Amino acid sequence: MPLFPTRASADLRELTRRFAQAGQLDAIFVRPARRTAVLPLNEAVALAGRGLQGDRAAARAVDSKRQITLIQAEHLPAIASWVGRAQLDAALLRRNLVVSGLNLLAAKALFKDQPVQLRLGSQVLLEVTGPCEPCSRMEELLGEGGYNAMRGHGGVTARVLVGGVFHVGDTVSIDAGRI
Repeated sequence: MPLFPTRASADLRELTRRFAQAGQLDAIFVRPARRTAVLPLNEAVALAGRGLQGDRAAARAVDSKRQITLIQAEHLPAIASWVGRAQLDAALLRRNLVVSGLNLLAAKALFKDQPVQLRLGSQVLLEVTGPCEPCSRMEELLGEGGYNAMRGHGGVTARVLVGGVFHVGDTVSIDAGRI
């Protein structure tokens, strides 16, 4: 007799669609230009195929895989600990969206034919495109070891499939009808 039920272990595609709960959007930031401070917003406009209105990524070529960056709020205390801080301001990490309550790293597709899509509020639909690796600027912003503190905890990148307005406090969920 197998140690684990065969049905559950055989259906990995189904398991990757299951999330215990939806998350919440805790913060929105846009980066108007390279090496400038991020601007916090209470609401933003996602532009289909571009990124966030007012963010430098939206001015780049259409259909980039890195239109929006997202990071987990739950990772902030770990990163802070690794750079010797009691707490960490999410703005220092220069990610567009801070999400709590939903495992963003699990939202990375395991199957190329089954991309994972996130719903922001009632209008916006994103496709998770991969990990958001840290840049060397993390050493400057977080201090020595900042780059390595972010490795594996830098969040994910996404592209905007359906644009619209969204707000801090909105629900962030897996769009089960699309995966």
